[in-house]
Amino acid sequence: MIQTLRKLVTFDEFVAKYPDNTGKHYELHDGAIVEMPQPTGEHEQIIVFLVQKFILEYSRISLPYGIPKTVLVKPPENESAYSPDVLILNLPNLVNEPLWKKESTVSLAESIPLVVEVVSSNWRDDYLKKAADYEAVGISEYWIVDYAALGGRRFIGNPKQPTVSLFTLIEGEYQVSQFQGSDRIISPLFPELNLTTEQIFQAGGYPV
Repeated sequence: MIQTLRKLVTFDEFVAKYPDNTGKHYELHDGAIVEMPQPTGEHEQIIVFLVQKFILEYSRISLPYGIPKTVLVKPPENESAYSPDVLILNLPNLVNEPLWKKESTVSLAESIPLVVEVVSSNWRDDYLKKAADYEAVGISEYWIVDYAALGGRRFIGNPKQPTVSLFTLIEGEYQVSQFQGSDRIISPLFPELNLTTEQIFQAGGYPV
């Protein structure tokens, strides 16, 4: 059996070529270019809902944050680049980002208070690879919103049910808290945020 090997590319090669003009969306995973699947409407509605909630909250407490449309997160010491579903930026720290002006890329923990991945068919990347790489960057808070319970049972339990997994960086390692049903999300970054998992899932029209 002949196995075709994919040509690996560097981060610099990736940002020089992608995104292209086809309208497709790509990430770089350890040098491999990965075409991201077209998201469902439910997926996008949940993103819109979370963005609205985050903007209202950080504006209410006057934090200098922003949510960009298209920004890459580059982990240290590997040829990867991710485009999270929701990325909150600490705007004053962007002056310290070496790749910001030319490539709209961030790599410093101080620039990235929170990221969110809304789970789709490539759920293993969210729970395994991205969790490890966001931890390596030092991102203090990482949410995985698994509205359709696609993740493996070792991640969301048995029987599987829609879950928000919230990873908090403590002494350089992620510790995870999980929220289901009508649980209120307990966010270290936004401790007064009044938000339940039920509200998130229903925002996408998904039954809880």
